[in-house]
Amino acid sequence: MRSVSSPSTSSPVIVLTGPTAIGKSRIAIEVATALETEILTADSRQVYRGMDIGTDKPTMTERQGVPHQMLDLVNPDEHFTVGDYRQLATATIDRLHQQGKVPLIAGGTGLYIRALLHGLWSGPAANWELRKQLDSEAQEKGVAYVHQRLSRVDPELAKRLHPNDYVKVQRGLEVYHALGVPLSEAHHRHGFQDTPYHALIIGLNMERECLYQRINARVELEIEKGLIQETRQLLDQGFHRDLSSMKSLGYRQIAAFIAGDCAYEEAVRILKRDTRHFAKRQMTWFRKEPNITWIQREKQEFPRDIADRVLEHVHTFLSTLNHGEAHNPTHSATSFAN
Repeated sequence: MRSVSSPSTSSPVIVLTGPTAIGKSRIAIEVATALETEILTADSRQVYRGMDIGTDKPTMTERQGVPHQMLDLVNPDEHFTVGDYRQLATATIDRLHQQGKVPLIAGGTGLYIRALLHGLWSGPAANWELRKQLDSEAQEKGVAYVHQRLSRVDPELAKRLHPNDYVKVQRGLEVYHALGVPLSEAHHRHGFQDTPYHALIIGLNMERECLYQRINARVELEIEKGLIQETRQLLDQGFHRDLSSMKSLGYRQIAAFIAGDCAYEEAVRILKRDTRHFAKRQMTWFRKEPNITWIQREKQEFPRDIADRVLEHVHTFLSTLNHGEAHNPTHSATSFAN
């Protein structure tokens, strides 16, 4: 695999993104090894300590000596915002640039990537009284009821969000309550036009049925690795299933099984289904993001081979920056069928 030297410009970043289960982590490790750099994980669930199996957090062995940043930052019951992520990630990127390294950002949380590359809209502060009220409504009437409330005041945002994306639904209602303006409209006004870095954004895609097979296989592997035991341990430590972190994929479904709300087979079936739906929502988000260079992953293609393809784009990108030319990535995404 060819190593790529750092460019003369001080602000390049490489982003590797795509839907869940497509293999971003393993490919990112290959790319980071070639670049002799560090990985900044862009995953809103991997920031939580003790949530390892259900978030598919790479183990120390799997990291192959590549430093991973933005992991294990807070406990599952601590509040962590996209603003917190941006502040910490920016400091890490600055450090890597000072060391002459090109940072590699890898993950599937589109909002984290957008905030890092295009700025962050400064919304109102958290309204804990309102959040407590919404939590009570969600517990009593279900998250779908809270989602319906959002539909009445911000139909555009509600259409993009699944009812299970409760934290985002809650934030939408919080913003409307504070400003009287839909969050979707506030985002349109902001425009996210900040460009602090020269960014090459590479998205990984895969034929839908192949990706779904990978998702189903990963769920089964997580169960084998001990997802049930990990979830039970978190609950025993006092991290209630109503916490936002515990409502994420894997933990929500397994906690329901542990509580006796559903049978084991049903919990696994729902987890596979919800993960497939999540992958579709991720791709819907990524399609709307500008300047993504897409790489289509084939079913039997090894991570090292995909990393070589990624590095070809990286080499061209860095060479272009060295020559002071504008980068204009191609939009060659293979369609992700519904």
